[in-house]
Amino acid sequence: MKVVILCGGKGARLREYTEVVPKVLVEVGGKPILWHIMKIYGAFDFNDFVLCLGHMGDKIKQYFLEYNSWRTTDFTLRLGAPLDQARYFSDGAEPWEITFVETGIETNTGGRLKRIERYVDGDDFFATYGDGLADIDLARLLAFHRGHGRIATVTAVNPRSNFGILQIDGDGRVTAFQEKPRLDAWVNGGFFVFDRRIFDYLTENSVLETEPLERLAAEGEVVAYRHEGFWACMDTYKDTVELNATWNAGGAPWGIWER
Repeated sequence: MKVVILCGGKGARLREYTEVVPKVLVEVGGKPILWHIMKIYGAFDFNDFVLCLGHMGDKIKQYFLEYNSWRTTDFTLRLGAPLDQARYFSDGAEPWEITFVETGIETNTGGRLKRIERYVDGDDFFATYGDGLADIDLARLLAFHRGHGRIATVTAVNPRSNFGILQIDGDGRVTAFQEKPRLDAWVNGGFFVFDRRIFDYLTENSVLETEPLERLAAEGEVVAYRHEGFWACMDTYKDTVELNATWNAGGAPWGIWER
């Protein structure tokens, strides 16, 4: 089953890093966040990836072609296919098959998905952003998706507020203070599963999160999978620092492949 990862964004809020590398290659614990995401899927034996490239896509290709396993093990590199279908195999390396697809520098999220349609050969597929980490049970997510039969499943999460929350009485007196509590609202945490009918709702440059998903929701074709475990998004420099601190402290919640 294909796992499609959106890797083409410019990561403007992480400019400290993304002027040099694409966002998905920003490191957590010495490895790109993309590696962590792929390891999460690999923990459930989902190892067939399609990477939607854009901003600095050549650096992502270079990372995998120079993946450190080749330095110490035998390997086979198949160059008979076009570059965006190159296969890399290495004894002792991750069992990943990766298709690299150039989806455009300025293309929006829905457009990137539309441009990889020809590489999705099953009835359904996973899709996710290149900056989210979670201890999500992907086998359960897939079973949930197939059980309801709709076109789209979106993982819903309760993130923590970025701010402390005040409770204030009528006189302006603070009666309670909560430091960054979990929000009551559910938000889009990525980790989608789509029926391939999703492609009928996408155009070459649509924004996945607006018209396509809004239309699908209006038609009753989107179902939320509630994930109440760990979830984090690497959106800012502060997020990167916090994720690295969590990893370096040992026992990072998203490291499910180590369990």
